[in-house]
Amino acid sequence: MTLAAPVEIKAFVPARDFALSRRFYSAFGFEERWASDDLAYFACGACSFLLQRFYVAEHADNFMMHLLVDDVDAWWRHAEPVATEFGLRIVPPQDQPWGMRDFVVIDPSGVLWRIGQNLDA
Repeated sequence: MTLAAPVEIKAFVPARDFALSRRFYSAFGFEERWASDDLAYFACGACSFLLQRFYVAEHADNFMMHLLVDDVDAWWRHAEPVATEFGLRIVPPQDQPWGMRDFVVIDPSGVLWRIGQNLDA
């Protein structure tokens, strides 16, 4: 049996403070396309995730997201003031030995985001 190709895959990102996380992701550059009391659908271009009103410290502190972009330095210039405004930890872009240039930001719930761009071989 051959399965039809998937349409989409989304992660459920935990939120300690659901309202704060919704404000952060909107300011960070994601569009909130739908929301209920416990779930919000965020997208930027073809990339999306579900923010959930759910928080377990051990889960959030070990949860990572990776966003691949075409211009990591442009994303950095946008992300750095947003992270500062929200009092979040952010690490400047660096070239990585695995062939990417990326930076790290930790969201209001402790979720680590790695935003990167492929380096030319």
